[in-house]
Amino acid sequence: MSAYNRVVKLTVISDVICPNCNIGQHELIGAISYCQDTLHLPLTFEIEFLPFRLIPTRLLPDDNAPKVSKDEFFTSTVGKEPWANMQASIMKWAQEKNIPIAFKGLVSQSTRAHRLSRKAYQIGGQNKQLPFLCAVFRAYLEENKDVADLDVLSDLAEQTGVMSKKEALDFLHSDELLEEVNTMCEKVRSKVTGVPMTIIDGKWCVQGGQSSDVFIQIFKKLADTGVSAAPSPFAAPVVALTA
Repeated sequence: MSAYNRVVKLTVISDVICPNCNIGQHELIGAISYCQDTLHLPLTFEIEFLPFRLIPTRLLPDDNAPKVSKDEFFTSTVGKEPWANMQASIMKWAQEKNIPIAFKGLVSQSTRAHRLSRKAYQIGGQNKQLPFLCAVFRAYLEENKDVADLDVLSDLAEQTGVMSKKEALDFLHSDELLEEVNTMCEKVRSKVTGVPMTIIDGKWCVQGGQSSDVFIQIFKKLADTGVSAAPSPFAAPVVALTA
């Protein structure tokens, strides 16, 4: 890292079962890669993903809930037409990016995946958390796997180098990080209207699954302000999530 690089802290609030969050993550990572590899901006990025539960546990409990298909669940909760419109919008993006997103398989509650994501971050920061989350998104949205299933999650943890399958199963059978994840989800839900939300340097936010071009323009502005603290290049501050 250059001594003159500005470190940009990105805090992304998202849910692993949220298609728009998957879009947002693809676009954000694409923008970061372009800014570093093509534009060579003097920026270094630190990314942390925080949990959000898209589906409240009153609608889909964490444990021992009857399994239901995505189509049946979302048709009954949001309505047939809104569900069809959402699928069409996501599929348009997926086809443009050549990503085989599908809406088959079972709907999953995301608490267990969030716990493993937080553990991955504790173990190795973004170098462990980001590959794990990418694998969870791919398993749920492309491979139609149940990412609340212990075997699925423990396999993903091992495949992405977070921990061994046995260690992951032991972790998931424990209560470690359960209270932390539940508290984070409740706090965020009380202050955030939708996800994904990307918070930049703890001060400004980008709402929704924006295109990589939006992030590239933001990162260019940040590079222009230099290393030292500077006036915001954005319109408004983000609400405090730690209060």
